Formats: sequence, structure tokens, C-alpha cells
Amino acid sequence: MADEPRHEILRSHYTHRDLKPENFIFTTKEGSKTRKFPVLTTKAGTPYYVAPQVLAGKYDHMADMWSLGVIMYVMLCGYPPFYGESDQEVLDEVRQGKVKFQAADWKNVSEDAKALIKNLLQMNPKDRYSAEQALNDVWIKEKAPKAKDVNLQDGFVDKLRGFLSQNKLKKAALQVIASSLDDKQIQALRETFQALDENGDGLLTAAELKAGLEKGGLKDIPGDLQEIMRSIDADGSGVIDYTEFLAATLDRKHFIEEDACWQAFRVFDRDGNGTISQKELAEVLASDDVAGKFHKETQDLMKMVDTNGDGEIDFQEFMQMMRS
Repeated sequence: MADEPRHEILRSHYTHRDLKPENFIFTTKEGSKTRKFPVLTTKAGTPYYVAPQVLAGKYDHMADMWSLGVIMYVMLCGYPPFYGESDQEVLDEVRQGKVKFQAADWKNVSEDAKALIKNLLQMNPKDRYSAEQALNDVWIKEKAPKAKDVNLQDGFVDKLRGFLSQNKLKKAALQVIASSLDDKQIQALRETFQALDENGDGLLTAAELKAGLEKGGLKDIPGDLQEIMRSIDADGSGVIDYTEFLAATLDRKHFIEEDACWQAFRVFDRDGNGTISQKELAEVLASDDVAGKFHKETQDLMKMVDTNGDGEIDFQEFMQMMRS
């Protein structure tokens, strides 16, 4: 299907009957010939996603558009529009077809998105959006133009700039800590990253970061934005990946806890003797273990962190660095 012209896909009237996030649907070029599509009568589908016409036993390809509306609803709020304690209760809700948008769960979703869902979940298939109408809808075609502004936490830019001033060891340690945090601890940062990542490729470009700062209401874009980008971009790829972003924006409370710091310390203490030697420091900062390619200029760094001057970094000195 990926090789077919878009207009051929729209005209072909495939009926999948069980569209849902768990399924991937494939077809061949031979199936793309335009033809008159028959009315189907077999009852098929999954309760949450099935169209009312499928339950009635008389439907066509427009039943899939209903399923796509349900999928879109689920993707934007996390639960289906029709639900119940049993399959029968769910199906009864589907037959009613009353779509509700709970204010608390939809407050950050644009009216354009809700309008498209409503057009896909029309009870009468004649009133329901076709695939072509959905693809040409403003929310799809213009990539959610009225989406809410990026929600930036207080001091977001200060955190980015603060990361710029950190030494290489602390930056590496922050990446180790960031990669070990559970989803609940970083939920807000994850949502910010997703909002900034306009094309959804999991990477932030300088343009995306700048656009996100503007959407977040920042009137004066930092003049040192490129320098900040280079500082966060540990692997020198020219873009910021998710772990690099987390490392630069972590709340201080996450990286001053002893348990988190000990976990990072153990990555650097390769021989497990309780201290980090200059050789270990050079080896780790030059490796991919912390998702970064750091230079081996460790002598000054060792002097900075090794406060007692014994030529090694113990955990107490490491903690002092993390808390400074």
C-alpha cells in the first residue's frame, strides 16, 4: 500500500472491519483496482472500535472511518469514547453513539481536533467524513495549527543555560541518572519534549527548539541558543535526543539524591574499588556508555573534583560535585 498513489488508496474502498491500534494492515498493489464495493453483512470487529452499522449487520468501508475516529479519540485522551464493564455495555454505548469530551481530559486539545473526531463519529455514514475529507481536514493537513502552546516549566531556559556551564563529568552523570528515572518522575519533561518535537522523530533540531520557545511564550530567544544546543548534544549529532534533553532539564531533586548519584558513580568506577581514577574517568567519558563522546582532557577535571588532592574521586567528592 505504501507504494500506491494516494488517490488510488482513497478510491479503492478497502474495508478492514477491525481497525485498532494493535493491528497493522497490509495489502498489495493487485488489491488497489477501483471497483464497486458491496454491502457487507458479517459481524466483525472489536467492541471499543466497531461502528454501529457493523452491529446492525449492514455496512461498507465507511465503518472504518468510525474506527479511525475512535482511535484518534484514544490517542488524544488515553481512553475510548465508548466503554463499560462488559462487552455488552460497550456495544450498547456504541449503538447510542454519543461522544463526550470530559473537560479535564480535553482541556489541552484544540477544537479542530475535537471537530475532526465528531465528523468521524457521525452515526449516519452519509454524514461521516470519508478518508479524503479526513486527510484534507485542517487538523491533519496543517498539523494541528491551533494546538495549545508548548507548556514550559518555570526556569526552563535557565536550566538549559545552567547545563552549559557544567563540567563534562557532571553532564555525563546527569545522562546516566536521566536514563534510569521511571516514567512518572519525568512525565512533565516527556510531554514538553513531545510538544517541542514537531515532526515526532524523537530528535530536537535548533529550529524546533526555537519554535517551541516561541510557542511557550518566550519573547526573547536566547542569543546563545546554538551554544546551548551544542552543550546538550553530547554525541555531536547536531540534534538533541530524548536522554540528552532530560539530562539538561532534570529537576535538581532528581540528581542530588544519594541513590541516584551512587548509580551513576558506579558507571564511572569501573573496577569497583570505590573511587574514580583519572584513567577510568578518561575511559568512561570517551565511551558510549553514557551516550556521549567526550574528549580525554581529564586532568583539569580531576583537579576540579578531587578536592583532597589524592588523585582519585571518591563518592563524597562526586556527591559534592553533583550538589554544587
